[in-house]
Amino acid sequence: SRGAGRTPLNWETRSQIALGAARGIEYLHSQGPNVSHGNIKSSNVLLTKEYDGCVSDFGLATLVSSVPSTNRVIGYRAPEVTDPTRISQKADVYSFGVLLLELLTGKPPAHALLNEEGVDLPRWVQSVVREEWTAEVFDLELLRYQNVEEDMVQSLQLAMDCAANYPDQRPTMKEVVRRIEELRRNVTSGHDDVEGAHSSQRTANSIEDTGSNAPPPLRACLIDLKAQANEGKPKVDVLAVIVG
Repeated sequence: SRGAGRTPLNWETRSQIALGAARGIEYLHSQGPNVSHGNIKSSNVLLTKEYDGCVSDFGLATLVSSVPSTNRVIGYRAPEVTDPTRISQKADVYSFGVLLLELLTGKPPAHALLNEEGVDLPRWVQSVVREEWTAEVFDLELLRYQNVEEDMVQSLQLAMDCAANYPDQRPTMKEVVRRIEELRRNVTSGHDDVEGAHSSQRTANSIEDTGSNAPPPLRACLIDLKAQANEGKPKVDVLAVIVG
């Protein structure tokens, strides 16, 4: 559910969220080859008022193995991961690919698992694209905007690259960030999203748009929920509630 009274996010905002989350994961991966998150999913991406995506729950994946893994990461887990406590950077990339597919399709990973074949979201998208029905993949809310379909198609390709079956076929998060940054430059410099400017309440909280076409500065963002609560920091929103 998008939530009562919430305005669907436009593509510029969704790509901003994707970039913020990707930068957070890339930062983690830059700390060493054995450093990974292990539980990337939309409910672990928190949003600031400026719609920067912040990755939370880092370090908890190996501590909560007693919780049924299907309840925590259904649809996000890379096919090679049979033990949820044995995480890897390439598995994070797969999970990010599923997250990006959520932003593009407006569907949670579990949506595809509800069909008779039990196909996951990446395989469902792949089957639709194979039949040359690519437009059918995208969230209908996104198709209302002009001049963004090419960027969405390229983002869809990136998501599918991330969600490749074999780990060695997936890009690194550094490459993912580079590709999203390149796409966002196209969006902000080459596309005049007139309708998006009108509805750029692009906000789940009905924050008024500033009227500027330029996106705010983006940061790699990791968040410590306990520290946020103790320090009385402003409330952040959860991506899964807005997009899912």
